[in-house]
Amino acid sequence: MSATTPFRRAYVEISNICNLKCSFCPTVERANQVMSPDLFGKVAAQLSGMVDEVCLHLMGEPLNHPEFSAILELCRVHHLPVNLTTNGLMLTGARRDLALSQVVRQVNLSLQSFEANFAGKDVSGYMQRIFQFTRLAEERRPDLYINLRLWDLEGVQAHSAVNTAVRAHIAEEFGVVAEDPAVDIRRKKNLLLRGRIYLNFDSRFTWPSLDLPKRQRPGFCHGLSSHFGIHADGTVVPCCLDKEAVINLGQVQDEPLQSILSSLRAVAMRQGFAKGALIEDLCQRCTFIDRFDRKAQRLQDLHR
Repeated sequence: MSATTPFRRAYVEISNICNLKCSFCPTVERANQVMSPDLFGKVAAQLSGMVDEVCLHLMGEPLNHPEFSAILELCRVHHLPVNLTTNGLMLTGARRDLALSQVVRQVNLSLQSFEANFAGKDVSGYMQRIFQFTRLAEERRPDLYINLRLWDLEGVQAHSAVNTAVRAHIAEEFGVVAEDPAVDIRRKKNLLLRGRIYLNFDSRFTWPSLDLPKRQRPGFCHGLSSHFGIHADGTVVPCCLDKEAVINLGQVQDEPLQSILSSLRAVAMRQGFAKGALIEDLCQRCTFIDRFDRKAQRLQDLHR
């Protein structure tokens, strides 16, 4: 977040429908839904001046939205830079051109999605589609940040033939060694390929669920301090991993967003995180926040 905005980003789910089924991405239990341009416009008007950027993703594939161009136009009108995450399969024709719009600040391409859906198949055609986009971006939008995500630092996926082939294609296209650098993902996740195009590393994680065991140690999260989420139906949630709105903070159709984020429940969560304490049941069952354990312990020690 900047000095003039209270949040770094808002994750606005314009569609919870995906064209793939990835093993690392849990099934959406909610009804299929896309956010109407009318509702998105009301959300965008409130986000203007509140966030540095809007991520058109929480669950689902944003390029699936039948009125994606209208969504981007509303972002332009309300001066909201866009952070776009996509599996890249729909980056053709008009959708590819829209992804290169001036209002788009960053595009994240989830390359691990191919291995998760097409293991054993030739990845060459898919990678050429990705490279057609990166080449056009270098020509038309050299200021556009692009992350080629390959989140396979742990598990059998790291050694799969598909991901090995993905790395080989990247090495050939950009003339770099695309093997894992010696990274600590808490500090550095990116390898510069060229210009503003990066290879982005990370490990996979288990999504929070009420079915998981509770943590028995302090916990910290950036939810409600650097970001929050809004589902396709207008439900506000504290972070981008609350895929089923277990922590339903309110509806943007019924109450101003600022009021929802200042509610007693939201404030209690935020204050808890600041002390290394997890107030909500779902947060107590989140494994993603394991990576913040050292900070959580320091915060708890500080407030003893």
